[in-house]
Amino acid sequence: MTTFDKREEGFEKKFAHDEELRFKATARRNKLLGLWAADILGKTGADADAYAKEVVVADFEEAGHDDVLRKVAGDLAANGISEQEVREKMVELLAEAVKQVQAGS
Repeated sequence: MTTFDKREEGFEKKFAHDEELRFKATARRNKLLGLWAADILGKTGADADAYAKEVVVADFEEAGHDDVLRKVAGDLAANGISEQEVREKMVELLAEAVKQVQAGS
């Protein structure tokens, strides 16, 4: 194996690792967002956990984050929560999720 091949393999491994971390952080963010929204909706315990899972699953409907935003903003609209507030919470929770994933929790 040449030096170039080793370097290329290293870049590929780093890319795969970074993508895995990004996926985990996004899924964690969606769970945290679901729990936040569940609290606003008055859900607790198993109902809150089930709602958080619905939010995580909603992210698989299409590429990007619009599917999650649409679900949560739609569910919270009756509670006076705007789409912009949900977007801001998503950004805040992504930062928290990244910290959690990096810490291994």
